Parts: sequence; structure tokens; C-alpha cells
Amino acid sequence: MRCPALLLMLAVVTALAAPGRAETDPAGAARAAAEQLEAASVALGEAKGSRDRVKSLTGVVHAYEAGLTALRAGLRRAAIREAQLSKQLKSQEVEIARLLGVLQTMGQDRSPVMLLHPEGPVGTARAGMILADVTPALETRAAAVRRDLEEVTILRSLQEGAAETLQDGLAGAQAARQELSKAIADRTDVPKRFTEDPVQTALLIASTETLEGFASALVDLQVEGMSEIDLPDVTGRKGTLDLPVEARVLRRAGEADAAGITRPGLVLATRPNALVTSPTAATIRYRGPLLDFGNVMILEPQPGYLFVIAGLAQVYGNVGEVVPEGTPVGLMGGNDPEVGAILSQSSEGTGQDRTETLYIEVREGKAPVDPETWFKTNKDG
Repeated sequence: MRCPALLLMLAVVTALAAPGRAETDPAGAARAAAEQLEAASVALGEAKGSRDRVKSLTGVVHAYEAGLTALRAGLRRAAIREAQLSKQLKSQEVEIARLLGVLQTMGQDRSPVMLLHPEGPVGTARAGMILADVTPALETRAAAVRRDLEEVTILRSLQEGAAETLQDGLAGAQAARQELSKAIADRTDVPKRFTEDPVQTALLIASTETLEGFASALVDLQVEGMSEIDLPDVTGRKGTLDLPVEARVLRRAGEADAAGITRPGLVLATRPNALVTSPTAATIRYRGPLLDFGNVMILEPQPGYLFVIAGLAQVYGNVGEVVPEGTPVGLMGGNDPEVGAILSQSSEGTGQDRTETLYIEVREGKAPVDPETWFKTNKDG
């Protein structure tokens, strides 16, 4: 017969068989994001003196956006992981207490009498063999519990110290956006295909009642003095273009909204103040308010093709300018969330921070086509 202490040890080890540890490292991801934000701060200082300030500051804004996105994701994963560990440890309180009791007993009294068995030498030998088998398992499980407790402490400390990092990152991103807006306003080296005729544009707007009608008329619009500037053939890049903003697809082409209205373009969810850039080199054919779409930017990568980007709070550039791929063309609206709100969302394990919507339509000739034939999106999302 096995002694009760050994049976207890076997029962504890079995009951505490730990599930596989997470392959990801939420704490490491959050720290890496914080380092990314610090690097963006350094880059902002250097970009102010750059010869190509627009390009440099565009990179800085993107770096801040990526760093803040990564930090939010890291904090969210950290909160989820901490909750999982806390729940796991709480559910095993009784077993852990038994484990600690057995280990404490083994550690306090190592006298030979502890190894004597009522059945004599054979029983003692058997008990010794069982103890030799069980002790490493107990020590392994104790080490696992200790790691879990240490991880909980690290994750909680990380979340508590994230407020200052978030605040600095949000402030840095705003400063970078302001510097970028100023640099775009000050630039003088952008090539132009033509100069806008504001009267002609106003008449065009007045004569159309839909975005489709406006875009179709724009295709036919003949502008005096339009010069030819060779742009790369964009047709060979169908399906490979990046979206002009980091976003999640809310509605695809032809999907009805809550009111039952369908549109031929994509509706994207973005974060407040997100930077929107030109997906290809293109001519700005229109920029400004249009109907009920807010500020609209219409880009022409080559004759007969239009990219319509609607719902911007700010638009950059002037009609007739030819902008390189990746050039900022606008900013989304909204306000950056407060640090407390970000931390609250993270602690709740949610990421509902994409509060702004952007509409993208692609037109070949006078007909709209599914933007997903041009842009890379998560078609399963």
C-alpha cells in the first residue's frame, strides 16, 4: 500500500497538469512597441531638418501610427493573458496550497524516519522509487506556478506603467501631423499637369447630384493647358495595391448598410486622425467637399482611371498636381482617445478604436469596379 503523502503528491501533480503556455509574448510585444514609439520621437526631431521634409515626416507619422497600434495590441494581449493566468491560478488555489504544503513538508524534515514504510524494507524501497519519480514532477509544476505568478506581476506592472508611454506617443503623433501639414503647405517642387479653373469646377459640382455623375463628368472634362507627364502603367498592379490608410473593411462593394443602401465601393474603419496616402503616383483631379461625402480626394493614376477617396477631414495638395506614390493626401477626422479610455479598452480585452469611416471607389472609364480587384484586403475578414 502506498503511503497517503505519496498518493497526495500524485493527485496534486495530476490535477495541476498545466495547459500549453502561450506561444506569444504580450509583455515583449508591448515593450517593443514602446521602443518603436521612442524611435519615432527621435526620427521626428531629425525630420524637421530633412531636405525632403514631407517624405521624412510621412515616415514619422506612419511610425507613430504603427507604434501606437502595436502598443494597443500589446496591452490588449497583456490584459487578456493576465486575466487568463489570474483565472487559472484562482481555479487551482486548493491544489496549489496542497502542492506548497507537500513541498514545505519535504523541505523541513529530511530525517531517515520519513522514508521508513510500515511494510518494511520492500515498502520503503517502493516508496523511495515513487518519491524519486514524483519529486521532479512536483518541482517542475512548482516552477511553472512560480513563472505564472511572475508573469502576472510583470503584466500588471506593464499595464500600470503604460499611461506615460501612450501619452507621449499620442502627443508625438499629433506634433508629427502638424509638422507634416506645414511641410506640405510650404512645398514648391510638386510638378503640375494643369491649373484648376475654379469656375469650371463649381459648375461641374452644381450640375451633378451624385458621386457617380460627378466622377463620370470628370472623366470627360477637358482642361486647357494640360501637359503630358508620364506616369507608370498602373494596370499591371491590379490586386497588389495597399489601401491608402491602415484600416479594417466594414462593408464591401455591393453590401447594404443599415439603411439598405448599397454602394460600389469599400467602406473602411480607421482610427481618428489616421494619415491617408496616395496608393500610386497620380494626378489630383479634385479635392474638397462634395455632396454628403465630406472632403473628397479624386486621383487619376492614368487617363480613364479614377481613385475616389471620400470622408476625409483634411485634404492635402492642389488640383492638377502630380503626386508620387505614398504622398499624403489627407487626414481622417475625429479625436485621439484619452489615455484612460485606451487603457480601459485594453483591460476589457476590446479594441473598438476604429471610429472613423473612409469610402473608396475605383472607376475604370465611367463605370465603377470592385476596389478589391485593385487593393489588397483581408477578404476573409
